[in-house]
Amino acid sequence: MTFPGHTPKAAAGSDRDTSPWRSPAGAALTWIALVAIAVAGRAWQPTWHGEPLWHATPLAGVALAAGFVFPNAVVAASVPLVALAIGNLALPGYGSLAIAAVVYAATAWPVLLGTAGILGRSRPRWMAVIGGSLATSLVFFLSTNLAHWAFRSDYPHTASGLAACFAAALPFHRWMPVGDVAWTLAVFGLLAAVQAVADATAGRRLHPQPVSTRTLD
Repeated sequence: MTFPGHTPKAAAGSDRDTSPWRSPAGAALTWIALVAIAVAGRAWQPTWHGEPLWHATPLAGVALAAGFVFPNAVVAASVPLVALAIGNLALPGYGSLAIAAVVYAATAWPVLLGTAGILGRSRPRWMAVIGGSLATSLVFFLSTNLAHWAFRSDYPHTASGLAACFAAALPFHRWMPVGDVAWTLAVFGLLAAVQAVADATAGRRLHPQPVSTRTLD
């Protein structure tokens, strides 16, 4: 697996970026790990009478993290898109190619917040990360329900029909922002922990402990 355009996003004033995902092998492992987290987290959805309880998945957090980790937008977008495609293999279809396109676009666009540096460069900007998560949740809710109203016949194609569509979707959105923020903080927390370990390891390599040459009596 190759990662075109994978160049370091070093922090200002930093001479060396120790992020483990900057190497080709580290980038590949990070890509696989993010996809696995998204697929597993999406599959783990407690249900009640056949319906998910809170409609919260790691997809938003993983998309934001992919944009933060991978400078190339195409590589970053491939993470949530592949995860969504894998998860969809076990789920019913969207019933419309247009709706499917909107869902995939709404899932992938958050990577742009990361590749643009809004979420931080070598270290996360935590308030931006939380704001990005909430924005992702809102855009997904608005765009997918607008597509449902526009491309299906469940609601009249009138202002009142659009309002009824959004009103019917509100219960499903109730816990989504909370879940998105929780998953996003968990994923970025994991990245921060990995970064801390990498920094500590690099520090030991750059500043090895002196070895005593004193002879024992």
